[in-house]
Amino acid sequence: MSVAGYLKKHSEALVKDVGFDAACALTGKSKATLGRYYSDSAEHADRFMPIDVVAALEEASRFPHVTAALADLKGITLSYAHGHTNAHKGGVNSDVVKLSQRFAMLMAEYNMAIADGKITINEAKRLLAETLAIQQVLLEMKLALEEEAG
Repeated sequence: MSVAGYLKKHSEALVKDVGFDAACALTGKSKATLGRYYSDSAEHADRFMPIDVVAALEEASRFPHVTAALADLKGITLSYAHGHTNAHKGGVNSDVVKLSQRFAMLMAEYNMAIADGKITINEAKRLLAETLAIQQVLLEMKLALEEEAG
């Protein structure tokens, strides 16, 4: 996948994380405009979400999809702490259980996706969603371990 395609897929995930109506209200952009930012159509190939729009949406999202994508492209690992303050319960054992459950969900999605020998766009989107969920659990686990280590 190209850099442009990668960023557009994460822009789409960000809008869907926030929800179309909320995204429109937060940014002052229409659904059509937001859709153009992540469209893979040739006519919108050079359109990307402005940084102020990304910032507004990521403030309201559960995960900084575009920021994480940009970091991935540069080989940077982010430490994500949104909503984490005093929210961690159960310790490392609980985190390992959550991680195992998310991984099992990823493997189940993969098993269904590969059953016919090819992965469709929708199947790839579901795999991406599960991968992002695993990434979020790992980041929460990392923050908890850092907190415990002092």
